[in-house]
Amino acid sequence: MGALVLIGTLVWAFSPRPLEVETDILTRGRFERSVEDDGWTRLRDRYIVSAPLSGELSRLSLREGDVVEQGDVIALLSPVSPSLLDEREVQIQRERIRVLQAQSLAAETVVDRARIAMMQAQTDARRDEALHERHFISSAQRDTTQLALDLRDQELRSAQHQAQAARHALAEAQALLSESARAARKTRTVWPVRSPARGSVLRLPQQSEVVIPIGTPILEIGDTRRLEAVVDLLTEDAAQVREGMRAQLLNWGGGALDASVRRIEPSAVTKVSALGVEEQRVNVVLDILSPAEQWPTMGDGFRVGVRIPVQVAEEALSAPIGAIFPFGARHALFMVRAGHAELKEVDMITRNASRAWLREGPDSGTEVILYPPPSLKNGDRVTRLER
Repeated sequence: MGALVLIGTLVWAFSPRPLEVETDILTRGRFERSVEDDGWTRLRDRYIVSAPLSGELSRLSLREGDVVEQGDVIALLSPVSPSLLDEREVQIQRERIRVLQAQSLAAETVVDRARIAMMQAQTDARRDEALHERHFISSAQRDTTQLALDLRDQELRSAQHQAQAARHALAEAQALLSESARAARKTRTVWPVRSPARGSVLRLPQQSEVVIPIGTPILEIGDTRRLEAVVDLLTEDAAQVREGMRAQLLNWGGGALDASVRRIEPSAVTKVSALGVEEQRVNVVLDILSPAEQWPTMGDGFRVGVRIPVQVAEEALSAPIGAIFPFGARHALFMVRAGHAELKEVDMITRNASRAWLREGPDSGTEVILYPPPSLKNGDRVTRLER
């Protein structure tokens, strides 16, 4: 009897111990495979208000975040003042005006002389014409008189043009002096710049009073109640996304928001990842379906996590991804049967981050081994590791 007890003790002592393993179970239910990445929000409509003309921009009273309505005056532009003249330059300008006034009078005198000469030439031409009709003078003499009339006409026109140029030069000098005086009095007209739409002020590139050329951006306006989300996906992930697919926005600082894919841009761009790998990525634009009351603190350029389910199945048999491993051309897992590991080949359709969808396999509720060690063989004794 003692020998039997000794033999049994030796057998127990030298027999292989059960391998401790982690386990989980197969389940049947809803399976989702999603494309997930980080994106950002942006305004659906953005307005950059630019200067419609060159001028002096008055200091803006608006600040980032202020709300403006369509048609509100958001900026004032004034014509640029001419250079101010000091007392010496003013005196020089006045003397120049006197010189131009004298030249203008002299030009008018030349016009009067040319007009008198013109009248004399007209009289001579009429007299010679009458004498020619009576055959008192030759045709050559009459033609000479007519040519003199034409010459006097050209001289009169030239004198009138010179007089007009003198008047313009005088007006220019007088305008320069008056503009300088008006600039000193600060009596200038203003041009109001109005808001093209309702929205919040996003950026103020120009805030202080400054002289700007035409087309210079003054401020940026957008309605933060009308946001969209953009995520740049790898092209192989974007190829699985379709317009109209439902999505979720996560990790933005609040609860999950419902969204919908509106557009997949047709052109991809090359980007370098943090690991230095070149990737082809394409932008996917999403509409936010949740009411704006659920995201009152979210604004333009906020970071959001985007989750787009691309494959959904109901009553799908799924296994923990840690239980599946390659086995030849297929996949396999280890089941736990009566304290032993049993190898089972399975057909995996697809997987997500945590579970694998199986086309066929053990029944739901079957206990399987997670992360089986390489030394585990079919039929080995196992025991559940208590977590």
